[in-house]
Amino acid sequence: MLTKYFLFALVYQLHFCEYVSAACGRPPEVSNANVVNEKRVYESGEEAMYSCVRGHIGHGFNQIVCPKDGVWNRPKFKCQPRSCPVPKMLENGEMHATDFKFGNVVYYNCIEGYILKGLNRSTCLSDGTWSDQQQSCEPVQCPPHTPLENGKINLHHTGRSNTASVFGDMIVYECTKGLALIGNETGFCLANGKWTNAPQCKEVKCGFPPKIVNGFMVFALKISYNYRESIEYGCIANYILDGSRQITCEKTGNWTTQPMCRAPCILPIKRGRIFYNLEKIWIGDLPKKRILHKERVAFYCKNKQRKCGYPVLTQCIDGNIEIPSCFEEPSHFSYTFRSGSLPSEIAQC
Repeated sequence: MLTKYFLFALVYQLHFCEYVSAACGRPPEVSNANVVNEKRVYESGEEAMYSCVRGHIGHGFNQIVCPKDGVWNRPKFKCQPRSCPVPKMLENGEMHATDFKFGNVVYYNCIEGYILKGLNRSTCLSDGTWSDQQQSCEPVQCPPHTPLENGKINLHHTGRSNTASVFGDMIVYECTKGLALIGNETGFCLANGKWTNAPQCKEVKCGFPPKIVNGFMVFALKISYNYRESIEYGCIANYILDGSRQITCEKTGNWTTQPMCRAPCILPIKRGRIFYNLEKIWIGDLPKKRILHKERVAFYCKNKQRKCGYPVLTQCIDGNIEIPSCFEEPSHFSYTFRSGSLPSEIAQC
């Protein structure tokens, strides 16, 4: 009798379990998310809902259902940090950052000669905005420049300010006429907020101009000359002025480099024909056999194998001229009676 009762109870229990489901525990964790109104136990078919924490955005289905077997399925839901837009770029400055997501920070600094106005950092907030975007790089200012004694200054603004002098602004110095500017003619507002060293205006005189060999000074009537005064030189007949005709008294009290008078060349041959000033001429027809400094003349040589003539150029340099080694001065007889056989007269190579 007891055995029958036990078997009946066992069959009833198994039949009842077909209709009774297991409960679920707490839902599985999702990174950067919380379960809304989370419970310790969920009945079969009951839903759990996820919500992203502050500063994150959900992707996927945010609900899961407790299954009959009491084992939660893996949630197909992710919470990723919210992104902020690319922060503004600083003119004359730099920005340093790894990425632009919630909680991350960008840092600002200015290039040399500029000062950062505002905070040096900005944080990406939970609503996708930056905590501060009021930064700017302002140029360093220099104090008003001290007036130049016996001169004047002309200030050139960079365009960033028409009142205060700022980094990069330039000053041009001028001295009263007759005075020399000792130092740089321009000055600048530096990155440290100071001006470059200012010049001085001083009286400068140069002594009597130097003489040049085979030349002369034009209207040199004074014993001494002031800064920037000048004189001119000339050369005697047949000498060529080499250099600037004018010299000027410099701020050092010295004259600029004076020119030189270069000597002509006397061609050292008695007989022959040359090519000079775009024409062939006999040496006897060249006045005093003279050419001037830097002028060129061609002497005729003979190619004995080909039996033809050819010109070779040479140049007069300050009284010196080199005769081409291939040139052979004809004899008096050849020059007088057989001139048609000279290299200058036969067929040219």
